[in-house]
Amino acid sequence: QVQLVESGGGLVQPGGSLRLSCAASGFTFSNYGMRWYRQAPGKERELVASISVSGGTTTYAGSVKGRFTISRDNAKSTMYLQMNSLKPEDTAVYYCHVFFFRDYWGQGTPVTVSS
Repeated sequence: QVQLVESGGGLVQPGGSLRLSCAASGFTFSNYGMRWYRQAPGKERELVASISVSGGTTTYAGSVKGRFTISRDNAKSTMYLQMNSLKPEDTAVYYCHVFFFRDYWGQGTPVTVSS
């Protein structure tokens, strides 16, 4: 069965950095585009970044462009999100996502940006 397991979240001060990971299993990771979403308290889930199967094409939400970098290691079936210059408004639960006949989500990893 498809499993997506996020890790790497935590509490960080404004201006700090975090690196999130998403370990995937149950499907051929290298054949599917992947995405990071986030959901802040009281808000709808939003797309943060996406990456193509080879990693050669990436897209970002305007609010994170230039600060976040999405990447993947197909040999390890793992996707990453490097988050730099974090702001309080980046506080959210971050989810990885794949569409494999249907939507699959991980359990999420919480990120809190606060001083």
